[in-house]
Amino acid sequence: MDKLGNWIKPLLQPLLALAAGLAVGAVAILIVGGSVTETYAEMWKGAFGNFYFITNTLARATPIILIGLGVALAFRAGFFNMGSEGQMVLGALSAAITAIHLPGPGWLKLIGAIVAGMLAGGIWSAFAGWLDAKYRMNLLITTLLLNYIATYFAGYIVTYPLKDTTGSAAMAQTVMLDKSAWLPKLFQGYSLHAGFLLAMLGTILLYLFMKHTVKGYEIRMLGGNPLFASYGGVQRGKLMFLSMFVSGGLAGLAGSVEVLGTQYRYLDGALTSPGYAWSGIMATLLAGSNPIGTAVAAILIAALQTGGMGMERNTDVPLEVSSIIQSVLILFVSAKLTYSFIKRKKAGAKNGPAV
Repeated sequence: MDKLGNWIKPLLQPLLALAAGLAVGAVAILIVGGSVTETYAEMWKGAFGNFYFITNTLARATPIILIGLGVALAFRAGFFNMGSEGQMVLGALSAAITAIHLPGPGWLKLIGAIVAGMLAGGIWSAFAGWLDAKYRMNLLITTLLLNYIATYFAGYIVTYPLKDTTGSAAMAQTVMLDKSAWLPKLFQGYSLHAGFLLAMLGTILLYLFMKHTVKGYEIRMLGGNPLFASYGGVQRGKLMFLSMFVSGGLAGLAGSVEVLGTQYRYLDGALTSPGYAWSGIMATLLAGSNPIGTAVAAILIAALQTGGMGMERNTDVPLEVSSIIQSVLILFVSAKLTYSFIKRKKAGAKNGPAV
């Protein structure tokens, strides 16, 4: 029974938050004069109505899951990695450049591109960790600001030196990747690609790592009680670099699979406009940084986004209702974090400051 509870608990928070969001969304639907049941039925159809829509939802969830897993690892270690967007963009650009220029057969290009994308994202993330360790620069601020450097740098690269001049000259993008370097589709004629399997594998491996390894225990200890971890001999610097590198590597992998499995080139703005990075962070916070809960929350968020498009197509209710539901999810997360902060402050005042 305890084991069953451990599996169910991480799923409850995303589902409760979704229920609260749907309740507020129902009020918004009534205000604009729509039918709640009809609108939500169309939203469901747009996300899970048939196999085509299911695969679209899972394809959209793939980068969100991978980014969420990376953020979950960093958050569990007590490090606020808010630079997933920049890490994803550099990962995607590195994967595209590698797939274009690496000599050899297609499978080598594909593997090389994935490795390059993960390395680029991981190094960019670890750089922020180094700034914290070396110069005590606030990790939250540096990771946020590094997003701008990464996105503008990538935009410059595909606007000038590596711009595709053979096709539409108006688009800032690389040339198309060779088909041999594309990630295979899981089902012929559908958008879902093998990147989803990588996301599922990453979810399982991260859960096992956090739950059943010494390093995973040290990471959880460092995030839960830094003073106790330091007293127990946990080296904060090394764990920071490990956590930040893997966190950024997963974000880089998210960008890589989008380039290799969906876009087949790096297109400026194609990764930042859908808000994959911020959706991944939201999924992590909803699930309390639990890997399995993060994957479930990511699929739910992707379903809201794809279902919202179907809702707008088939009803008079605007797409903004879906944004309202997602906003309620953010409020749910904010309320939970505020409650945890107040609870810790009260505990500190009651027990006295740790020395």
